[in-house]
Amino acid sequence: MVWRAWQHVKANRGAEGIDNQSISKFEEQLKSNLYKIWNRMSSGSYFPPAVRLVEIPKADGGIRTLGIPTVADRVAQTVAKLYLEPLVEPIFHSDSYGYRPGKSALEAVGVTRTRCWKKDWVIDLDIKGFFDNIDHGLMMRAVRKHTTCPWLLLYIERWLKVPAADETGEIHPRHKGTPQGGVISPLLANLLLHYAFDAWMKREFPRIQFARYADDIIVHCTSERQACYIRDRISRRMQACQLELHPGKTKIVYCKDGHRRKEYPETKFDFLGYTFRSRVALSKTGSFVSFLPGISQKALKSIRTEMRSWRVHRRIYDDLQRLGKLYNPKIRGWLNYYGRYYKTALQPLFNWFNRRLSKWVMWKYKKHPRRSGAIKWLRNVARRSPHVFAHWKCGLYP
Repeated sequence: MVWRAWQHVKANRGAEGIDNQSISKFEEQLKSNLYKIWNRMSSGSYFPPAVRLVEIPKADGGIRTLGIPTVADRVAQTVAKLYLEPLVEPIFHSDSYGYRPGKSALEAVGVTRTRCWKKDWVIDLDIKGFFDNIDHGLMMRAVRKHTTCPWLLLYIERWLKVPAADETGEIHPRHKGTPQGGVISPLLANLLLHYAFDAWMKREFPRIQFARYADDIIVHCTSERQACYIRDRISRRMQACQLELHPGKTKIVYCKDGHRRKEYPETKFDFLGYTFRSRVALSKTGSFVSFLPGISQKALKSIRTEMRSWRVHRRIYDDLQRLGKLYNPKIRGWLNYYGRYYKTALQPLFNWFNRRLSKWVMWKYKKHPRRSGAIKWLRNVARRSPHVFAHWKCGLYP
């Protein structure tokens, strides 16, 4: 099992923990390192080291703090996950999509899209600092429902209480929450929210549909009155579970389309990188207004920032084939995810990237000093060889 866990960790890669040991360094003495993990875990003497705190800027300007475990600790956590996941996975709700085998974020987006056509109202739930506020007592109570294995209970409790080390090396103890960045944290979060939300909703509101991806939750309602009532009930339920709905980010949204004429201040919401709002759609008989998901402005801004960091117009010593090989993995990933629904929303982004490529043409080939000539040249290349860039192959030409 330790060997299987190592294979998972190696495939997922990841950054170093507080010991500054990378995957490659760990692998240099692989047999010895894995033996230590097995020996200590099987004897009950394994104590996880502190996680390394890393601050990641969020799209809304805030900061998300991740706790990065060491490579060895990620292997140990994966061992526990491989034991615990088969025990809890069968009881999870079918509309829980986050960090589950056979489930995906795009599936959650697709289900939400279909339900927004059928129900007029949505509750967009935001749990305030969910990973940082998980109650350890409630968490262990949920775990004990599914296993009595002594070593599993022992180490999960230790991982919940593991301290964190900041950039200065100062150690901060943990009395609640679970490190966001740990291998087992998403599974534990799903287990807690299964009892705090999924199972409770099924018991209290069996006819109300929802989609949950970790702590991102969308609930569908038939009326504004029903939405207000259910939101207040959910708020009280979260408080009973030592959690809190964010008052500024939790909102009730009217899913307005061509048939729903009512005016309401909130007519759009973001979910898993998509913005759901009224959009023009095409059918065999013409155009109509529907409530559809398309890439969100936050996601567009994030992608454009990364594209700008490539400084593609400066790479004049590379040819187009080389540029395609460098950037296509990223571009293809974005297209596969954000291009699944309302691909038209990606057009402005790739128009901008094509202009960056035209600037590369102007710098590389002096015979195309003007933007118009560079765009024309690039367009001809794109039509002759659309395979060079992944977005060209999808028809997003210069």
